[in-house]
Amino acid sequence: MEKIKTALVSVSDKTGIDEFAMELSKLGVKIISTGGTAKQLMNSGVKVVEISEHTGFPEMLDGRVKTLHPKIHGGLLAVRSNEAHVKAMEEHGITGIELVVVNLYPFEKTIQKPGVSLEEVIENIDIGGPSMIRSAAKNHKFVAVVCDPGDYCSIIEELKSNGCALSDDFRFRLAVKAFNRTYRYDRVIAKYLGALPQFADKEGGAMPVDISIDMEMKQELRYGENPHQMASFYVDKSVNEPCVANAEVLGGKKLSFNNIIDLNAAWEIVCEFDKPAAIVIKHTNPCGAAFAADLATAFAKAYEGDPVSAFGCILGFNRKVDVATAEKITEPNHFVEAIIAPDYEEEAVNILTTKRKWGENLRLLKTGASANASSMDKTAFDMKKVGGGLLVQERNLEVYEDGKLEFVTNCNAPSKDIVDDLKFAFIICKHVKSNSIVLAKDGAVTGVGAGQMSRVDSAELAIKKAGDKAKGSVMASDAFFPFRDTIDLMGKAGVTAVIQPGGSKRDDEAIEAANEHGIAMAFTGIRHFKH
Repeated sequence: MEKIKTALVSVSDKTGIDEFAMELSKLGVKIISTGGTAKQLMNSGVKVVEISEHTGFPEMLDGRVKTLHPKIHGGLLAVRSNEAHVKAMEEHGITGIELVVVNLYPFEKTIQKPGVSLEEVIENIDIGGPSMIRSAAKNHKFVAVVCDPGDYCSIIEELKSNGCALSDDFRFRLAVKAFNRTYRYDRVIAKYLGALPQFADKEGGAMPVDISIDMEMKQELRYGENPHQMASFYVDKSVNEPCVANAEVLGGKKLSFNNIIDLNAAWEIVCEFDKPAAIVIKHTNPCGAAFAADLATAFAKAYEGDPVSAFGCILGFNRKVDVATAEKITEPNHFVEAIIAPDYEEEAVNILTTKRKWGENLRLLKTGASANASSMDKTAFDMKKVGGGLLVQERNLEVYEDGKLEFVTNCNAPSKDIVDDLKFAFIICKHVKSNSIVLAKDGAVTGVGAGQMSRVDSAELAIKKAGDKAKGSVMASDAFFPFRDTIDLMGKAGVTAVIQPGGSKRDDEAIEAANEHGIAMAFTGIRHFKH
């Protein structure tokens, strides 16, 4: 094992660096350092050789050039068992460096600043750091590379146990971690610059030529969709909008694979609404949804949409969960697996976690802020994995343009309340697995038909779920009607208005059926398939 005699320390994230460097110094390790890192270490009482003293060259160009020097990279890349390398080091006065402690300029944090300039972004592209990391990682047989402050403690323990040396296996694992870090760093830079308008204009399109997914493991899961499938949850650290990946888990059992998918579905739906809204999710589909003047009323209306299916549900809210809502959630015969919301009142958390036996296992996720469709990142993509490939599309953040809603039947123009219900139903329909039919009334879902192979089957299921509540409801369809049969079913059930994209060769038949049943029908011109 190569004994560590000299360490080069240059970090942007200075978490724990004083203590780490002090321990290295106590072990007799010579420390070379740069700029602000050197000053901080010296102020903490650590003996430091400044980089300019080591190289014989000053730091220059506003700090852009300080470690890009043969005395640095020669000391990192030289193969100690190669006589020619050792001779070259002696001839040119190059001292070996056995440990590199480097983390990179905060590019990811910089691009998240509101209104950040391109000039500031460019200045936060690290050059010397990745170069040193890659040099050390390539030569990991002789040089250890540390790019994560979380590794400081284990490194000191290893050094103390091995006479100031690190095992081959330990250095190899550090090298793999380092290559992963520089890979992700460069991908974030390329992704950000590639998304700039000037790049997109020159390339002639918004879709990227190549896709690289940069994710970090957030947690291991007990299993995937089924117990025989291994699974973990990975997150994109560059995403800063309120979402499942960024949410704080306040308590309860460990999240499952299916929990996370359902929580994401709930959050994406509640983000569609400005008024207080509640969503009840089962198997990614909303079985209940409503908006109201207050959150407790919205929840009560949503849960009544299909109380049988709601047992063991996931809930989503777009407002802070208050005591009144918590009391409604914990009423007898209710059973909830998890909740996602911007925040929770302290007493509401107490009620949710103690009032019912299932509360001790209830997962509570706090996003920290509300969101709506207009504030969500329009440059992000929706992705679906297929065997050997990836399908990539823009996020579906539209519903329809209000000015383009076209009523095509002979009925009198419906009231504002009916129009509001139509839009509400169409929003929910957008988030239901195709073929989808949604019935709604007074700002609440009354019945949902999801994922059926024919549209008429979805319609029959939605009517069955609604029961007597179908009468007086409005209906939304995610796509056009190939035949008039669905409209005939809605007429018999007492539905008063229908919203659909239109565009079928048999639109005239659907319009004729609606006129016969006295149903107002609106075309949106926008389809909302969800596969």
